[in-house]
Amino acid sequence: MAIRLRKLHDQVMVITGATSGIGLTTARMAAARGARLVLAARSKEALAELADELRGRGVAVETVAADVGEIADVEKIGEQAIARFGRIDTWVNNAGISVFGRLEEVKPEDHHRLFQTNFWGTVNGSLEAARRMKRRGGGAIINVGSEVSERAIPMQGMYAASKHAVKGFTDALRMELEKEGAPLQVTLVRPAAIDTMFAVHARNYMDREPALPPPVYAPEVVAETILYCAEHPKRDAYAGGASKMIAAGAKLMPAMFDRYMNASMFKQQKSSRPSPPNRRDALYKPDPATELRQRQGMPQNVHERSLYTQTSLRSSPLMTALVGGGALLAAFSLSRRFAR
Repeated sequence: MAIRLRKLHDQVMVITGATSGIGLTTARMAAARGARLVLAARSKEALAELADELRGRGVAVETVAADVGEIADVEKIGEQAIARFGRIDTWVNNAGISVFGRLEEVKPEDHHRLFQTNFWGTVNGSLEAARRMKRRGGGAIINVGSEVSERAIPMQGMYAASKHAVKGFTDALRMELEKEGAPLQVTLVRPAAIDTMFAVHARNYMDREPALPPPVYAPEVVAETILYCAEHPKRDAYAGGASKMIAAGAKLMPAMFDRYMNASMFKQQKSSRPSPPNRRDALYKPDPATELRQRQGMPQNVHERSLYTQTSLRSSPLMTALVGGGALLAAFSLSRRFAR
């Protein structure tokens, strides 16, 4: 069945994790393009402030204070979306959190909490979206994975595991809906490292503050990808060429990439700043001091655009293959440095 997606100015869009980083950037960009929004996050206060900002620009907004790991909360998102706007055209499962530290050092309850948000939050949102959207003409379900959806990294092992699980669930759901003939496009968006509040919100077991390995991209790169996929049926998309490079290298040169990760990722995920003993994070509850911020403001150069992403979304398969070949060559060159 051919899937037809509405233009953004005619869409009702649900976004989880809407008060920070990628979710906040996507919400503001979708609002600027005329979408009606249903915004979900844990902080009722941050949602109210964001809603006031957007309504001041003439945007129709509904907010739902919700923990995506709780089925009842996610059902409330769907209920309020239908009650306010009558339908849902795109549902973006974006809420996520990480933990930095060795797997054996992290408390089991922290592992479980991470999975509750990243994996079960995506499952809960996707199934709620599918149930409601099938009845009202279909649309797009967009799940935010990661560059580690296919390639695990040390020091964020459970985060990588959760994003592997998100990919597996997304692929299975897509096939089942295709077999059913449901008018729903299921898309996995895989961001590279992004300058958001990700490292600040993460729980940290290291002696230094967390950092993201370069290259780092702007959250607008991911938001543009999400909004493009909301209008154009796509199976998956890489937000940032480094994400494609990691996926290609992991598939074709797994042993070399193990060496590369061991040689680089332990150091690159630690900043030079000591981690304070009373450090706050957002694993179990939102941190009011870090809400409504799109970026952390990372010290390294942040790429405002991604040639690979722009090309892969909009260009011919041949051009995409050529640019993808460049990403593969970069992955091979990088891994060879650490294979010696």
